[in-house]
Amino acid sequence: MSDTAVYAAGAVVWRLIDGKPLILVIHRTAYADVTLPKGKVDPGETLAETAVREVYEETGIAVALGVPVGVSRYQLPGKRQKIVHYWAAEAREKAIRASQFVPNKEIAALEWVSIKRARQYLSYPVDVEILENFASLVASGVLRTFPIIALRHAKAASRFDWDGEDASRPLTARGARQAAAIAGPLRAFGVRRIISSTAVRCVTTVTPLAAALGRTITRTDAISQDAWESGTADVRGVVGARVRAGKPAVLCSHGPVLPDILTEIALATGTLRGSYLGSAAALEPASFSVAHLSASNPGSGIITIETHAAPA
Repeated sequence: MSDTAVYAAGAVVWRLIDGKPLILVIHRTAYADVTLPKGKVDPGETLAETAVREVYEETGIAVALGVPVGVSRYQLPGKRQKIVHYWAAEAREKAIRASQFVPNKEIAALEWVSIKRARQYLSYPVDVEILENFASLVASGVLRTFPIIALRHAKAASRFDWDGEDASRPLTARGARQAAAIAGPLRAFGVRRIISSTAVRCVTTVTPLAAALGRTITRTDAISQDAWESGTADVRGVVGARVRAGKPAVLCSHGPVLPDILTEIALATGTLRGSYLGSAAALEPASFSVAHLSASNPGSGIITIETHAAPA
């Protein structure tokens, strides 16, 4: 991120009524405008975490992030630029009913409107541009998605300085901090299943996430580095099971195994392979790539892949 810019994040929050998408717009009190929910990044927060937090703070609705739908940029007073990242985010009926929103000094009202109405209703052209990106998802029939996340384990003790078995190498102090820091960004994508290599460094990486979600970690040698090096890994089987399940999941594995994981996601969904897969797999420790797949037709291919850097 640039020190000369102000970063923010938000979402196009949507729901289906009689099979047609409605999006949530907010009426801001102080500005007397109509816009999309968004807000500035808090210190130590990732953009994904910001988007989920701001939607909740402004609307009372808890969401998980779907497909990214664009970035808006505009000038602020003093020549600084504001950069806002947006995702699509479905508002489930249970979450809508649980909202305790009341009009306040910042938000005067919430309103669900059609895409057509929103085009005329939103106060700012940059919001309309984001809306059009969202509308293209609707037109393509890939609005409802689920993520499969390829995660590289956090920073571990050096392989060359470790006297024990490679699979027992622990995280370093920095790695432990990274593991704690990535739990929030992973939760932002609604992760429910946690699949990990049996290596200590992988299991320890996803332990904070499992604790935050109250979920167990499924440990498997099928995506371990030892199995990959010996030719006994079963990346295809693990990925295929996750695609068939259609539920948000994270696969925590190792640098050499990640290209196979991304390749198998592409093969399992009928996606054309290309250099983008290599880029998505070239992850530093504690970084991850999110492959968004169609919930109604996973065989229609990867909708998009986004990569998130490791925490500093």
